[in-house]
Amino acid sequence: MLERFQTGLASKDQANPHSADRHVGRQIATVRVQSDVSQAQLARAIGISFQQLQKYENARNRVSASMLYEIGRALDVPVSRFFDGLPGNGEATALLLPIDERLEFIASAEGRRVIEGLMRLPPRVRNRMSSLISALGEEIDPEQCRSGHRSVNSPVIATTPALSL
Repeated sequence: MLERFQTGLASKDQANPHSADRHVGRQIATVRVQSDVSQAQLARAIGISFQQLQKYENARNRVSASMLYEIGRALDVPVSRFFDGLPGNGEATALLLPIDERLEFIASAEGRRVIEGLMRLPPRVRNRMSSLISALGEEIDPEQCRSGHRSVNSPVIATTPALSL
């Protein structure tokens, strides 16, 4: 154990945040989304910009203890909630449910862009877009989506039917 303190920590790689920072950021986003609070609302409540909150949620910036306390107060959860499921946190992580992929997507930059774009549409158009996305999801093999490639037998859609708005 003493050896660990003599050699020091591995060099910090700024491009790759620490796994604990990523976990805490995802937990902040998850609790925020579950609480039906926007980034702008939470940021205002704790006195920071929504861009700074995005950096916390994406682990681009580390969250200080005092800021984590303020976020917990604003979302009405104990600070320990942000560490739930963190490996090595002294708890049985196998009993916890994995973070829902949908919440991770919603909290991601891509998810925010999609939602912001959809919210700018009139409700009727938004509903049609939702139907289109659902239909595409049923037609496309999930493995194709993950790999980014279509299989040899997959048809290429030459034209897209017009949506009647």
